[in-house]
Amino acid sequence: MQRILLSVYHLVLALWIGGMSIFTFFVTPIIFKSYPRDMAGEIVGRFFAGYFLYNLILAVAALVLFFVVAGDRPKSAYRISMFCVTTAVLINLFIVFKLHPDAVEIKRQVTSFEREAIDSPARKQFRKLHGVSAALNLVLLTEGIALLITVPLVGRNIHSARTAGEVTKT
Repeated sequence: MQRILLSVYHLVLALWIGGMSIFTFFVTPIIFKSYPRDMAGEIVGRFFAGYFLYNLILAVAALVLFFVVAGDRPKSAYRISMFCVTTAVLINLFIVFKLHPDAVEIKRQVTSFEREAIDSPARKQFRKLHGVSAALNLVLLTEGIALLITVPLVGRNIHSARTAGEVTKT
């Protein structure tokens, strides 16, 4: 059962890293290259609520699975993983319930990113929120990668327990 849960943990981390990477580095740039800025912003903006919820769900799933599969990890790896998965949940909660709603509200005040002055108060505020969002997105992606790197330490404990059990049976 532990091996299945470890596989599910792997899957959650792969969906986390893969989903964020595809959206951040492929989908969004393609949309902004293919459409005028205002239209591209509208298209990408419609994805954000689902994207942020997706990230939150995966972070919570990773946290739960981490507790189930972590076992007796070496202290440094456990601490790194615990820090990454816990802060990922907290960051995602902040994004879903505070940052994204604030950005949506400010964006409504911008009539057009193509025509409105770059130094308008609403554009400045939106740019600030967008910068925070982009930075947090990269932090979350980095944390997902760090968690994936530490997975072999979890797997080693499970494989060791399995091997010890097989030795005892023979």
